[in-house]
Amino acid sequence: MMKMEIRPLLMCFALCVVYATSKPTEKKDRVHHETPLSSKEHDDGANFDYDHDAFLGEEEAKTFDDLTPEESKNRLGKIVDKIDADEDGFVTEAELKAWIKKAQKKYIYDNVERQWKDFDMNNDGMISWDEYKNVTYGTYLDDPEPDDGYNYKQMMARDERRFKMADGNGDHIADKEEFTAFLHPEEYEHMKDIVVLETMEDIDKNGDGFIDLEEYIGDMYNHEDEMDEPEWVSTEREQFSEFRDKNKDGKMDKEETMDWILPADYDHAEAEAKHLVYESDTNKDGKLTKEEIINKYDLFVGSQATDFGEALVRHDEF
Repeated sequence: MMKMEIRPLLMCFALCVVYATSKPTEKKDRVHHETPLSSKEHDDGANFDYDHDAFLGEEEAKTFDDLTPEESKNRLGKIVDKIDADEDGFVTEAELKAWIKKAQKKYIYDNVERQWKDFDMNNDGMISWDEYKNVTYGTYLDDPEPDDGYNYKQMMARDERRFKMADGNGDHIADKEEFTAFLHPEEYEHMKDIVVLETMEDIDKNGDGFIDLEEYIGDMYNHEDEMDEPEWVSTEREQFSEFRDKNKDGKMDKEETMDWILPADYDHAEAEAKHLVYESDTNKDGKLTKEEIINKYDLFVGSQATDFGEALVRHDEF
């Protein structure tokens, strides 16, 4: 068997090893923050650029810049059909929120799409655990503990555990959404426990199932005796004692670790969904028809050469 290229999760592992041996003053950040919906300021009094980026994703929003108003409305109508998940003719706040979250994850889906053909060896539109294992580990299956510093047997067991968690129906076969959850577990609610577990396993050097202060600092700071401890390390020690270790027992358990690496950030998608419904819901029934959305097309998607003064006039008329 030809030696296969080490695949994404192995590469991620290798990068983590490099990170751990990098300059001692560099700080490793394990916290997963929600990405902003747009880099632009949200000011509807000036323009609707933020709303366009939030609703479509920044790259997709740019594709509407050269469309006429009629072309924009037509394309928006097709999008509305996709948002209406239960096909009842209305778009609810929850459906809008789900759509916005999906639009913001487009770069993730694109990344999965690029990798898909490498793993779907039999081209059946699914990826089994065996396919992933054979492509990812290849020749290492015969020698799971080679002399290159990696324990592939341990890494494969960890991957299989994550794969099973992502595999919703337990058939050891992943569809696109399940495989996305496998590669990007931090983006999925049902995968949060595995993200926490893997993080704790990485940091918990004494194997007691907790993260103490020295393990917490040791994970982000590669100490060298000849160097003075950077100021940020002292700050992190205080953060651990004052905020991370909530029950003050000198260590972080699973719940405390989850609060640290997966903080309950402000839900930008939910806020934007509420905003779009509020601005577009003409009859105030709490949900949107396709007509109501298209009437406010300039809020959702915009178009080419639409003078913003005209857009504001339409915005007020509707």
